Amino acid sequence: MKILVINPPFLPDFCRTQRWAARTRARVMRPPDWLAYATAVLEKEGYDVKLYDFPAEGWDKEDLRRVIVGEKPDIVVFDSTTPSIKSDIECAKICKGNSSAKIIMVGPHTTQFPEEALESGFVDIVARGEYDYVVRDIIRAIYDDSGVSATFRLRNNLSKVKGISYIKNGRIVHNEPQELIDNLDELPFPAWHHLNIKNYFDAVKLYPFIDIIGSRGCPHRCIFCLWPQVMHGRKPRLRSAKNIVDEMEYDLNRCNSLRHGEIFFEDDTFTINKKHVREVCNEIIKRNLKITWSANARPDITDYDLLKLMKKAGLRMLLVGFESGNEGMLKRMKKGTDLRTMVNFAYLAKRAGIKVHGCFVLGLPGETKETIEQTIEFATSVPMDTVQFSAAVPFPGTEFYELSREKGWLISDSWEDWLEEGEQSAVINYPNLPSKYIKNSVDRALRRFYFRPIWMTRFLLETKSLSDAYRKFRGARNFLSYLFRNGKHKP
Repeated sequence: MKILVINPPFLPDFCRTQRWAARTRARVMRPPDWLAYATAVLEKEGYDVKLYDFPAEGWDKEDLRRVIVGEKPDIVVFDSTTPSIKSDIECAKICKGNSSAKIIMVGPHTTQFPEEALESGFVDIVARGEYDYVVRDIIRAIYDDSGVSATFRLRNNLSKVKGISYIKNGRIVHNEPQELIDNLDELPFPAWHHLNIKNYFDAVKLYPFIDIIGSRGCPHRCIFCLWPQVMHGRKPRLRSAKNIVDEMEYDLNRCNSLRHGEIFFEDDTFTINKKHVREVCNEIIKRNLKITWSANARPDITDYDLLKLMKKAGLRMLLVGFESGNEGMLKRMKKGTDLRTMVNFAYLAKRAGIKVHGCFVLGLPGETKETIEQTIEFATSVPMDTVQFSAAVPFPGTEFYELSREKGWLISDSWEDWLEEGEQSAVINYPNLPSKYIKNSVDRALRRFYFRPIWMTRFLLETKSLSDAYRKFRGARNFLSYLFRNGKHKP
């Protein structure tokens, strides 16, 4: 039996593995973390499985057809996102037209709307939510121990698999949800050996980089955040410090070039449990592991000693969700922090020698032209090394999406409109704040931050190596090509 796990083709440079799937302004390409976990689980079970990342390879749907014809798979697992769902289903159709494979679809969009994929006639089963073990359980139900296809088992055993939706007797069946994985240490390390890590790029991360996920779930209630609300839940589940650092060592030994790059913690919030952060840092220091790493964090760390310990353990940068520079907006989005705490954190991080990448979102409920200006002023006055601004996108399954539907703010019901020429699009209109103003404000905020002479001077002077120069200038080229495409934007 042959299984293919596929990050399917869509638009060039489309990054479906980030939290807001789109072609980013700096043309970020991240590795397919969750597919790599599912692949590793299947390998641990002894299955013949291959992981393909089509966007990273620059492959299109003709390449998909070629791979399917050549590999002759029995099972194909496709990822899905909201902006790409029509194309994702077309990929399933290509697979069905060129093989007899059963199609399993995973990801946040089909988790929320499994009927859309199943009713197409090209998807056999949807694995909802956290799917590492669900995909394995589906394959166990379809095939007997010898790996020979067993139609009788397919008809009768899917009823026992939690976390799936499928069609039975012409009717869509939704089995009960799968429990979230409690002991994350029992998962194998992601199957990165199927991928070329040099295909992945993010201008704010050292090159090359690879992801590590030390925890899943986030207890905070931000109304727009997709992963906790749709995929991994609110309850934080932590891997042990030993298991995390074991993986860091494994990655370093497998890919020596990472010693000049970095490992990035793609947890919802790596710093959610300060005791756990200390344990991880102390484990790195105890092993004398020479590694550079970065992590997602909230702007609520007030413990300077903790920041110093993280720096000592190799921390280079924190990616921080500040989101807004207006107190009322922070409350309305349920951020759970305040401006005073955020400013204090930024100065403590600078004092500890830690770089800060600030993340901001414009266009959440209650936003006005005045609050947008306050956010831009905040981003340019508080010490930050790099920033990203995004237009608020109400992804299905989030509180923000339900509120937008209820209030009639959504511009379109077509998922294709979630992108504009492949870029992230503002798909909501408020009575006092049209979507075009939100989108233009994102570009204006980015120009305001990055075109400051003091920032550009630091950008040039702090370049430390050839790989660092490559990272910076590739990112700058990508960003500028976005800003000035077709002459529509001027600094």
